[in-house]
Amino acid sequence: MNTQTLSLAGQSALVTGGSRGIGLAIARRLGLMGAKVAICARDTKRLEESAAALRGEGLQILPLTADVAKAGDVARMVEQSERSLGPLDIVVNNAGIGVFGPGQNASEEDWDRVLGTNLKGVFLVCRAVAPSMIRRRTGHIINISSLAGKNVLANGSVYCASKWGLQGFSYCLAEDLRSYAIRVSVVCPGSVITDFGPHTGKDPSKMLQPDDVAHAVAMLVTQAPQSFVSEVLLRPTQKP
Repeated sequence: MNTQTLSLAGQSALVTGGSRGIGLAIARRLGLMGAKVAICARDTKRLEESAAALRGEGLQILPLTADVAKAGDVARMVEQSERSLGPLDIVVNNAGIGVFGPGQNASEEDWDRVLGTNLKGVFLVCRAVAPSMIRRRTGHIINISSLAGKNVLANGSVYCASKWGLQGFSYCLAEDLRSYAIRVSVVCPGSVITDFGPHTGKDPSKMLQPDDVAHAVAMLVTQAPQSFVSEVLLRPTQKP
């Protein structure tokens, strides 16, 4: 399926962690399909640079500096998105961080930082966007998880905990919102060639690309009304 030929004209989207890597690829794909896209990140300089690059491609982009782990930032981000772009039809929770190493050596600060962004952040965004979607009885919420949310990983206890928690939260929220015609889906990629996480010993040419994840998101937001793909597991064709 060539998702770029399918139109999202008239729709508004929000992509967290949208200034680089997977989030930037998703924002670009949604914009190329005609959506108006708000992107958020904590690094204002990088965010503005990414927004300028996307605008240079003719896309309608709204950059918003926000930390998704902070309720005030999230409320402000959603309010500004809807005021500038209209009610949100698509929300992609992509912002994520990782701390890797033996679980017994992790600090409380590591735990709070990773769980705050990867799990609490998704909760805060979903809580903020759900009321409008419920009123309109429409919407896509797509949470970018990881195969680490389904499999154990040496030196990944804190990161895996955040992603396993994200899986459980997402599946329950999907059941809570299905009756309002709101679809909550999870995308679980394997290793993606970005600057996130350790890729030591892996062949970059065999790893997933950010555009592969963007393609999965595009597929989810162009489903027929009667279908609901709740989970996408994304692996490279060859093990890197």
